[in-house]
Amino acid sequence: GVAPDAKILPVRVLGRCGGGTDLIDALTWASGGSVKGVPDNANPAQVVNLSLGGSGTCPAYLQKAIDDATDRGSIIVASAGNEDQDVSGVSPGGCENVITVGASNSNGARSFYSNYGTGVEVSAPGGDPDVDNGILSLSQPSDPSSPPYAFMAGTSQAAPHVAGTGALLKSADPGLTTAKATTVLQDTSQPLTSCDRDACGTGIVDAAAVAALSSEQKPGGTPTEDPGEAGSAPSDDPEDSGGLRETPGDIWDHIRGDK
Repeated sequence: GVAPDAKILPVRVLGRCGGGTDLIDALTWASGGSVKGVPDNANPAQVVNLSLGGSGTCPAYLQKAIDDATDRGSIIVASAGNEDQDVSGVSPGGCENVITVGASNSNGARSFYSNYGTGVEVSAPGGDPDVDNGILSLSQPSDPSSPPYAFMAGTSQAAPHVAGTGALLKSADPGLTTAKATTVLQDTSQPLTSCDRDACGTGIVDAAAVAALSSEQKPGGTPTEDPGEAGSAPSDDPEDSGGLRETPGDIWDHIRGDK
């Protein structure tokens, strides 16, 4: 992944009868707050990814939970949503104090479904069925013997790219705030080849540039690239897909060592 040394804290947010209350409790608990009837989290999440959304402007109770979580030191990353509308009309992508992520395709342009607007801070690869196969993602196949991966598309796939990049930043600066993280992510982002709406964020997140910058900030770090030059523009070659044209089965075989 983007941050291979990061530890994952899985928290159920939506499930049977799941909804707003579950989201508030999960966000509170994950960030180190107290939830009635549940032991406190001994390892609060430094970065919280919210690959979810609903229609309507950000409700006050959700905004308060987000503000409280960031006050406890967590950085909140949220998907912009897949309705091809201004992100101000959805939540949590339209809430304040979050890093809102739109989706780009393999050509470096806005994915046709991605929400947009001034509330989007940055974009990241989310896939686009009109252009590419999508993003290799964990899945739950109906057949247990099948590989637990599938190609999917959405801002839910884009947001974790930014959450992982945020983890790289946090590893270099544990006291990093959402505002500072946003600035670094935007300053190191690569321009989209096309944004066909009024705003798609500053560009596509560049994890390589952030990693190089983080290496510089760590004592004894030796960056291998100039942060301003790290990363690369999307390839014009339709056959160049970074090796992700393999089927999930092929990839699963590689992981298990069968190939």
